[in-house]
Amino acid sequence: MDRRPETLTAIFEPKGVAVVGASRRTDTIGYVILDSLLRDGYTGAVYPVNPRAEVVHSMRAYPSIADLPGPVDLAVIVVPKELVLQAASECGEAGVKGLVVISAGFREVGGEGAERERELLAVARQYGMRMVGPNCMGVLNTDPAVSMNATFAPTTPPTGNVAFLSQSGAMGVTILDYAREYGIGVSKFLSLGNKADISGNDALEYLKDDERTSVILMYLESFGNPRHFTRIAREVTQVKPVVAVKAARTRAGARAGSSHTGAMAGLDVATDALFAQCGVIRVDTVEGLFDMGMGFGNAPLPKGNRVAVVTNAGGPGIIIADALESQGLEVAELTEETKTQLREQLPEEASVNNPVDMIASADADSYRSVLETVLEDPGVDAVIASFVPPVGVHAEDVARAITDTAAGREEPAMAVLMGRKGLRESRALLNAASVPAFIFPESAVRALVGMDRYRRWLERPAGRVRVFDDVEKGRVAGILEGAESAGRQRLGEYDALSLVEAYGIPVVPSRPAGTAEEAVRAAELVGFPVVLKVMAPEISHKSEVGGVIVGLTSGREVRGAYYEMMDRLAGSGVGKDAVEGVLVQRMVSGGREAIIGTAFDPSFGPLIMFGLGGIYVEALGDVVFRVHPVSDIDAAEMIRQVKGYRLLEGVRGEKGVDVDALQEAIQRISQLVGDFPQIAELDVNPFVAFEPGKRPIALDARVVLASQAESE
Repeated sequence: MDRRPETLTAIFEPKGVAVVGASRRTDTIGYVILDSLLRDGYTGAVYPVNPRAEVVHSMRAYPSIADLPGPVDLAVIVVPKELVLQAASECGEAGVKGLVVISAGFREVGGEGAERERELLAVARQYGMRMVGPNCMGVLNTDPAVSMNATFAPTTPPTGNVAFLSQSGAMGVTILDYAREYGIGVSKFLSLGNKADISGNDALEYLKDDERTSVILMYLESFGNPRHFTRIAREVTQVKPVVAVKAARTRAGARAGSSHTGAMAGLDVATDALFAQCGVIRVDTVEGLFDMGMGFGNAPLPKGNRVAVVTNAGGPGIIIADALESQGLEVAELTEETKTQLREQLPEEASVNNPVDMIASADADSYRSVLETVLEDPGVDAVIASFVPPVGVHAEDVARAITDTAAGREEPAMAVLMGRKGLRESRALLNAASVPAFIFPESAVRALVGMDRYRRWLERPAGRVRVFDDVEKGRVAGILEGAESAGRQRLGEYDALSLVEAYGIPVVPSRPAGTAEEAVRAAELVGFPVVLKVMAPEISHKSEVGGVIVGLTSGREVRGAYYEMMDRLAGSGVGKDAVEGVLVQRMVSGGREAIIGTAFDPSFGPLIMFGLGGIYVEALGDVVFRVHPVSDIDAAEMIRQVKGYRLLEGVRGEKGVDVDALQEAIQRISQLVGDFPQIAELDVNPFVAFEPGKRPIALDARVVLASQAESE
């Protein structure tokens, strides 16, 4: 089947629409969709199809699609599930190019429904038809040249430049309802339903080149093909912003992992990582989705992160300033020239610092003059104007003053109107002038944060996925083949360290030993002082069972420590069969402990993790994930986005670590798991980083292999 974006033209821009299952009963979806097409003035021909009615909605009805007097590009199917296959086949025979299957009872109910959906998709592909659904609520295009509302939503949103994609039909109804309530102008809307054929990826590709759409909002519950989504979203976000709510993000969906990375990778981090790498702005709530729609749909992008706040009440101004700083934006420092002009415009009691508090007596003229002055300040990239209605000042007048001053400027201006009286009319004035209007301060800040994040995405270098030629693939393959032959899914620590060393990760000098005397000889080879670690792949936390002894400076101490460790392990209930010996390592001191890890997600593929290591990885969980492959820019962002980055930079006079070396190590691990997909989980922890000029070093590694079935 042809899956090029232009094949969706039959869905969004049909020359004729048939409603298969159109009904005379006003309480049915078949009636509502037909009524919506007529009420909203669809510019093409509309044909009701109903074999048991001659007239539907005062229009002649036709017994089947084959009886229609004119050509039809799109058929909206609203019949019982048992009749959908027949209806789809008749549409194919009649030359219909697109289907919107509203009917439910398919994959979402499982069993026979899933088989029914497979048969429906086969029919669509047999005739080369593109299909939305099944189990969806329809499609909408507000372009005056089309003016098509083929949904059963009770309200029609205003025309605008915001496109909505929703996987949930119920959420789709809510989205269109609130789009009108919030005054968000919609260009196109698509309810994806079960995504049997047309997916969110397909819709994104189509909307990328849609001249009437400048921002795309998405409600998702699942990804069809995450890797395909990444490629498409990267292309789209270079042209226009994409904002998404991704549901099903709780711990309940996480899989258990035996490594640190595996355990932490279940907390919806894959979606966060994916969105970060392709420039999609993620919000947690539908309210946040609307906030972003208001901002992106009405205002230009800020050129920087410096924001001025203008208000007639101190409280909202403080709330906005706090929200700006907590979200990473900067409360702009106004120039002395700006402050002088403000003093001339405002009463003595007013504050001319940012936030600019004009006090309650400020009227529409005050807003007009102050906003004009603040927007001219060279240190201001955006303005949020807050208004709480006092006695004698009307919200409509203030809204008009804001639009007179802010509309058409390069700097975005947002309004927060916190009073109820005149609110609807005032918001309508502001929205008509492309000035986003919000009820609450946090909403305006949230929108501005998203816009600033998108600005930074556009300015971000493309990045390069490095390929290292100095790796030893044969050495890794031999280690993995040995583990497979032995039927082991967990590598011993020595093999795990050897595996990462083969890919250019510096490893602390280490030697395995099976007896006390072998441990002494190993210590002499690696050099004192040394650390003894039990080699037991099934033990995740060696120190908790007495399996680590540090600071050994002589052969005598090593010998005594060996026997002491064996006694400790026996006392902790660790059987002799679980212990393979000890690993003798040269002791390393100083530096900063980090962790680099990977975990395999069945949908997303390998996830790469970086964070503070050692005990901090569990105590703080300060980690960042990205989806394989990781570019140099991705790796740099991972390091800088951990909350403890200042510890790596160096604090209180201490030297910072070699960030470039950490960045390279992340990319080498990314290449390793890409070359060997049988690696299910991998931790290099702790990975100790030092000041520039001194190579970081891996002290411990843990590798879990996929079962043969999982890796095929």
